[in-house]
Amino acid sequence: MNVQTYPLRLSTLGQTDVRNITDAVQGAVGQSNLQAGTATVFCPSSTSALTTLEYEPGCVADLKRMFEELLPSGRECAHNATWDDGNGHSHLRAALLGPSLTIPFSGGRLILGKWQQIVYVDFDTRPRKRDLIVQLIGE
Repeated sequence: MNVQTYPLRLSTLGQTDVRNITDAVQGAVGQSNLQAGTATVFCPSSTSALTTLEYEPGCVADLKRMFEELLPSGRECAHNATWDDGNGHSHLRAALLGPSLTIPFSGGRLILGKWQQIVYVDFDTRPRKRDLIVQLIGE
């Protein structure tokens, strides 16, 4: 087995900014010359997360609305009293999705459903520069 690690840098807008990173992850798989294995994407951040969905405007809008309904941005959070940064809801939203996602690949291609894309969601309250990690394990 071979392990390879690739950085992925994003500039985000915050406020539940949803980014399709499928091509970037596939690019890492292609660059690796590995044919089969798993790709793990990890975001070292407590206010952002990863998932899959059909990346189209309606689904993205629905995702944003769902998070606003579940954990409103104006919600009172104990975290805000601790740090006075107003992003307590961002931490809670990120905790629901989680910081990593693992996708198998074969023939040098990610194995995703026809309408499934890998998305990164930045829940923080301001624009950020984000560094993600793509780690590939395979042969």
